[in-house]
Amino acid sequence: MRSRTFVVSRWSSRRGLVSLALLCAGLGVLAAGCRPRAVTAPDAASGSVNAASSSASPAPSTPSPTPSPLSPLLNPEPAALDHAAPAAPRAPHPARIDVHMHIGPTSVERALALMDRWGIDGAVNLSGYYPGPPNNMLERVLEANRASGGRIAVFANADFRLVFRRSGDYGVAMAAELEESHRLGAKGLKIPKGLGLGYPAPDRQHLLAVDDPGLDPLFEKAGALGMPVAIHVGDPKAFWKPSGPQNERYDELKAHPEWSFYGQPVPSWAELHAAFERLVARHPKTTFIGVHFGNDPEDPVHVGQLLDKYPNLVIDTAARVPEIGRQPAERLRKFFIKYQDRILFGTDTGVGESQDEMMYGSNGADPPTQADEERFFKQTYRFFETREKHLVSPTPIQGRWTIDGIGLPPEVLRKVYFENAARILRWRPPGT
Repeated sequence: MRSRTFVVSRWSSRRGLVSLALLCAGLGVLAAGCRPRAVTAPDAASGSVNAASSSASPAPSTPSPTPSPLSPLLNPEPAALDHAAPAAPRAPHPARIDVHMHIGPTSVERALALMDRWGIDGAVNLSGYYPGPPNNMLERVLEANRASGGRIAVFANADFRLVFRRSGDYGVAMAAELEESHRLGAKGLKIPKGLGLGYPAPDRQHLLAVDDPGLDPLFEKAGALGMPVAIHVGDPKAFWKPSGPQNERYDELKAHPEWSFYGQPVPSWAELHAAFERLVARHPKTTFIGVHFGNDPEDPVHVGQLLDKYPNLVIDTAARVPEIGRQPAERLRKFFIKYQDRILFGTDTGVGESQDEMMYGSNGADPPTQADEERFFKQTYRFFETREKHLVSPTPIQGRWTIDGIGLPPEVLRKVYFENAARILRWRPPGT
């Protein structure tokens, strides 16, 4: 695809963890796995939940739920939601590792408080940056996360500026950088959707493809080091359609029109996903975590076909409960039971220094509130743990529909919530 217009990733202005974005200097590319905007590349390098984002459509009403015996936190005490309240002993809850969070270097204390409120024993911070001068960002992130007492693991990111600085062997340079990230303590590698949608190729005229052969040394090195690769490819399919009222993600696109890919000089959704499949196939010794439900939450059947075909592929659930929750519940429940060893719990929670800088799966035009947080986690847990029907979506701005719970069996729930992540990451939070 020949164009001088590239897509960058950023969180909406005024909030959204701008501090977590990876600034590819000289490219104007922000890449912490957030939201896209088209720009021109420079020539040089309680049980009742009723609150909703004000920019979303009114949430459907739902009866007061029956708390799941698995999660007392579905009905937390009010004090548990008060940042000023002293920390209380954590209520019993299913062990959980959230494999998909973005935590700012100065926000670890806030992240730990949130994890305590919602029964999350360990978290993976996917915004680790890359190592080395002049900023030594991965080193700083790892040092900050040590304050968690081992409850937060860190994934490194790749420095895509090397595509220009080492145009002949950028994959080799990235592989060496990843080896250093591993030595420093990073548990895995996160690739944002800038690959395929934002990062220019060495000729600066095309987009760097998801399955670009020049990156092979990087992905091979990840496999050799035993570092899983969490990779975000594409976005909701609706973002490639006209963004008017007929679009099912209209509320989200109205709040963030820059998130639309319709008419933009980027690959189609199908082209991106085909490249993703080729990448997974080409590196069978590397474990890939297809984030956001395998990057195709609209089509669990297709995701299942990929899981059947590629044993090195696993998926996470981050920010896609609203999408998968509208699938027929019994069919989706069978999917989770069939692939119970291949699915990881994730939320895509972004933690910044203030409430305005938080993100719960997605954001509207207004800053997220404490009520948004409560709805996000309660409804997410209800989805996994109960068979309730017509639940309010954890993130109503992602679509005007309700979701149905899939009530996973306890042994399956433990794998999804905890054991699969512990096995794949070769890491367990202390005390679990």
